[in-house]
Amino acid sequence: MSNRYIEQLAPTGVLRAGINMSNFLLVNSKTTAGEPAGVSPDMAKAIAAKLGVGLTLIPYDGPGDVADGAVKNEWDIANIAAEAERAKTITFSPAYCEIQATYLLPANTAITCVEDVDKVGIRIAVKERAAYDLWLTDNLVNATLVRTASMDESYNVFKQQSLEALAGLRPRLLEDASKLIGSRLLDDSFTAIQQSIGCLPGNKDAAAFLSEFVKESISTGFVAKLIAKHGVTGKLTVSSTVAP
Repeated sequence: MSNRYIEQLAPTGVLRAGINMSNFLLVNSKTTAGEPAGVSPDMAKAIAAKLGVGLTLIPYDGPGDVADGAVKNEWDIANIAAEAERAKTITFSPAYCEIQATYLLPANTAITCVEDVDKVGIRIAVKERAAYDLWLTDNLVNATLVRTASMDESYNVFKQQSLEALAGLRPRLLEDASKLIGSRLLDDSFTAIQQSIGCLPGNKDAAAFLSEFVKESISTGFVAKLIAKHGVTGKLTVSSTVAP
């Protein structure tokens, strides 16, 4: 392995990988040692193995905290959703998988598609600084976002305050819908959250390495195998946006 990759990705001799613990599809269990386990940690392990260095997983409560870690130099790579605002301080690889984001609606709503949600008077519960919150912030014109600190709180606010919609990842919203009689998910999605691997800006060799790693991981079926291994088939989808 070229020294220039290791110098940029693991300057201390150990790859520090920032892990978003709030994404229950990418981190859905723990090892016997109590470390995060799932598709995201396994991607980090594979990168460290390819570099021939040790690995330290650095858990964060949410994606906003992971993004903040970039400016604090707390990690060397970060497994996090690619988003335009975050790209100001993080250089992202192509996406290796994606998750649909849509709305959960209460009973007896007149809303039938995502376009119907962006209307005056529509209030949407959303987890602050999630990738879909950032997308909605940039794209909604008329609806009002009601931000909360967690996905659980978003659901509670949606229910208790009788909001018109709850934004989130489709697999999580399916769970929420099962708890709320009469509620339903929209069939269409307002965006697909692209899960990528980030590195610090200016590390061009590191960015090139991660890009090639993602492309190879998709083409060899490694990402698909991880999705199956961790039981999230049908919830996570291998990205189809990476050019061969």
